[in-house]
Amino acid sequence: MEYLDFELPIKELEDQLDKCQVIGEESEVDVTATCMQIQKKLEATKKEIYKNLTAWQRVQMSRHPDRPYTLDHIKALCGDTFLELFGDRGVKDDKAMIGGLGKINGQSYMLIGQQKGYNTKTRQYRNFGMANPEGYRKALRLMKMAEKFGIPVVTLVDTPGAYPGLEAEERGQGEAIARNIFEMFRLRVPIITIIVGEGASGGALGIGVGDKVFMLENTWYSVISPESCSSILWRSWEFKEQAAEALKLTAIDMKKQNLIDDIIPEPLGGAHQDRETTFKTVETYITKAFIELSKLSTEDLIAKRMDKYSKMGEYNE
Repeated sequence: MEYLDFELPIKELEDQLDKCQVIGEESEVDVTATCMQIQKKLEATKKEIYKNLTAWQRVQMSRHPDRPYTLDHIKALCGDTFLELFGDRGVKDDKAMIGGLGKINGQSYMLIGQQKGYNTKTRQYRNFGMANPEGYRKALRLMKMAEKFGIPVVTLVDTPGAYPGLEAEERGQGEAIARNIFEMFRLRVPIITIIVGEGASGGALGIGVGDKVFMLENTWYSVISPESCSSILWRSWEFKEQAAEALKLTAIDMKKQNLIDDIIPEPLGGAHQDRETTFKTVETYITKAFIELSKLSTEDLIAKRMDKYSKMGEYNE
């Protein structure tokens, strides 16, 4: 289990509790009262830390190495029913963008999302979750396929941004993302979008236009990462905490500004502390959203989607 810097007080108390239990077992001395005291202190410390997280700490939580990634969510939601589909029918298959058909509670969905790696080898294989233009074109191909067969789309966003390499720009990275946004607005099936980790800039928006947009509690969604913002404004990464606060990138901030529809609660300590509960909660939100959206006619669905995004950024004096 890895601990972030602000979680070290929790680690210390957990170590104390382990030592206390070991002493009790080895010396046959009754240490129940002491263990109970440490346990109470541990629970209180956890509540204190996790209920007062800063914007930067939530960014750190979204990047936790033990946090469930897109494929973890898909496998938990769909089980053996998930059939992965590959390629954009143009250049190649982008490993940073995954997609395919699967069933959640008996209902078929087209699931699409960015996938990060678990270790150095898989991180390179997945390009650190940064999709190339062919990744976005693959996502669009799958959305168009879903539209053809009347299958709702679920997108799971977790990316530090679209890949900014020279070859990506040569193949039209900006155009691919813009095309996806344009096409998603008029897609004739329900779209449910969930930010499961990082939601950085156009990389997230390329699959982020949804009838319902949800964010997990400890995730972020912004035009730029705090580090990049800090390096532009202050010519240094030292001010990333200030940048995170100023960007208003947390789920709470996004909900206040009506840029998302709801916040999906996570177990105390983050999604990685209790994966099963997290997956169950996500499943509930997807099913509830689909039932709500399936009651709308196709015309109403598209009109509401366009109206929702048209109202974003409106300013009245």
